[in-house]
Amino acid sequence: MGPLKSEMDSDHRQFGSGWISGMLSSVLALIGLATVLCLLYPQLLTVADVRGYYNVALVRVALHAVLIAAFLMGGLSATLRQSKLLGFAGMTTVLVATLLGGSRASSQMQGESDVYFGLDFFMLNLILLGTLFIPIERLFKKRNQPIFRAEWREDLFYFFISSLLVQSLTYLSLTPSMTILARTEWAGGIRAGIASQPVLVQFLEIMFLTDLVQYWFHRAFHEFPWLWRFHAVHHSAKHMDWIAGSRMHLVEIILLRAFTTIPMYALGFGEPALYGYIFFVYLLSVFVHSNLRFHFGPLQHVLATPRFHHWHHGIEKEAININYAVHFPLLDRLFGTYHMPKDQWPEGYGIAGHPVPLGYWQQFWYPFSRKVENQSDDETKGES
Repeated sequence: MGPLKSEMDSDHRQFGSGWISGMLSSVLALIGLATVLCLLYPQLLTVADVRGYYNVALVRVALHAVLIAAFLMGGLSATLRQSKLLGFAGMTTVLVATLLGGSRASSQMQGESDVYFGLDFFMLNLILLGTLFIPIERLFKKRNQPIFRAEWREDLFYFFISSLLVQSLTYLSLTPSMTILARTEWAGGIRAGIASQPVLVQFLEIMFLTDLVQYWFHRAFHEFPWLWRFHAVHHSAKHMDWIAGSRMHLVEIILLRAFTTIPMYALGFGEPALYGYIFFVYLLSVFVHSNLRFHFGPLQHVLATPRFHHWHHGIEKEAININYAVHFPLLDRLFGTYHMPKDQWPEGYGIAGHPVPLGYWQQFWYPFSRKVENQSDDETKGES
């Protein structure tokens, strides 16, 4: 795997070198293989609530085209490039997918499964967000960094894990809200009144209430050292782009979603407003981490923007413990944590000294390590 990683990170990437075609081959081949696995084990590898909406015939046609394209790209890369690793990796993955049935693969499972993993959810997210944000970042980039920049594999793996565990993460995140609902049936009339409001009003109320909860939750993860250990993983990213926000410890994901969903569900907001907000915050959380140079004029004082959130991730001392809001910078103004110097961006990102190790599993165990426990408050938080 070492030589393949080196090839992926190679600086020899110019057009005609075979690197681009090799990476495309590998990416398309992996998408194709994942799709084949979803066709073979749909009850285990696809989200139950989404499964019935797929046009399987169309999926098979698209899969066939993807596998052919991946194989051809791999062959082109192997022809153009001195190192054949990327091209052969893509073609080999295509052959594995084909041996498993390719576009003709059919389910090998009977009945339903109580447990499932969101492999399809991962691919849908990757295709949607990648198609939307990669072109925009190339056209309006703030920093001149490649698509496959340093540590992209780590962030992609975080993206993969959080998508794959969608069922368990959703269950754990919603348990507090469902418990509150079950024990406060007497508030049904209040919830009915809230749900009867216009959808736009509900949407704005959800935005404000979740941001208020999230602001203090986020601030606590910066100001309490034992919580900062988990949040430091998110701040260890040295590059900002559409996938950087995926780097988040599982413990923080569960706690963050559990707290922020309480006002959404326990107060009884209607489904149109709820689902609309969930999709909105899903895109916004990617957007504020993205590598975009927009300033947005007066709007940046009303809604969170990339520059606003990039300052939160800044490595400078003035970027410590600022800009906690996800939606409304007004909250930071009210509570004294707003920082947005005119026409300025942070010089860099991450934690001073970069104490968080590289690699998913190293970062997973990082908050529990004795080394972190023995660090002083200034070492863990004050240089974030």
